[in-house]
Amino acid sequence: MAMLDALRLLACLVCAQAAPAASPPDALAVDVDVELVLAVDISLSMDEKEFALQRAGYVEALRHPDFIKAVRGGATGRIALTYFEWAGTVRDDAIIGWQIIDSAESANSFADKVAARPFRSFRGTSISGALAFGTELFDRTSFEGKRSVIDISGDGPNNIGPPVTVTRDVATAKGIVVNGLPILISPSPTFSHLDQYYAQCVTGGPGSFVLPIYAAAEFSTAIRRKLILEVSGIRDKAGIIPIDAATPIDCLQGERDRRFLSDPYFPELDR
Repeated sequence: MAMLDALRLLACLVCAQAAPAASPPDALAVDVDVELVLAVDISLSMDEKEFALQRAGYVEALRHPDFIKAVRGGATGRIALTYFEWAGTVRDDAIIGWQIIDSAESANSFADKVAARPFRSFRGTSISGALAFGTELFDRTSFEGKRSVIDISGDGPNNIGPPVTVTRDVATAKGIVVNGLPILISPSPTFSHLDQYYAQCVTGGPGSFVLPIYAAAEFSTAIRRKLILEVSGIRDKAGIIPIDAATPIDCLQGERDRRFLSDPYFPELDR
């Protein structure tokens, strides 16, 4: 129990350091159907083709009429959306701030900001750090969402920072749903079951789901489908891996693999 308490404390400290102090609550908070955080992997394990496909997938999904229709079909007809990129750390310039999406114009405006971001990558894969950062973003909004969702994509297991299950549990304890988009186009020879890793170690909360990408041609459709499900809150997710599926996965395998390869990570070397 002492070790578990220590890990939970470490996760809370990561959350506290991941983002600036929260702004005071806005007495005139705007109601939205969902507050949605898009957390996108830009670690070095993503090659240039995967980067381009991932970026294009998000841009196309945000512009698609079906996504906009899903937004407009909610009780309020609007959502709050933010986006950030992560690797071993989350950098100060990695975020596109919260924006209301309530029309084709606002969706296209947000998509333009995503499309304009430079292509770049950094060392390390800290899913736990990304979840901690994403969790803190909900404390810095002027919105009142009926649901809070972190949508996290990536192509490898956590190998930097606290155990991913600890920061996932911190998020879900706050009522945040974590959904996963594991990318298995070029699976690691030492970690071939990333879809089940995401299902058991990364995602959580009521109605959470995993939508894997196995081929480059699936990127755009999968991202659009995932965003529509998250915006609409539809529970009928045929073909999506259930959270309790398959054989138990070692949620610390990524950390063990990094130690085995004698590859310590020092974020300051990439600054």
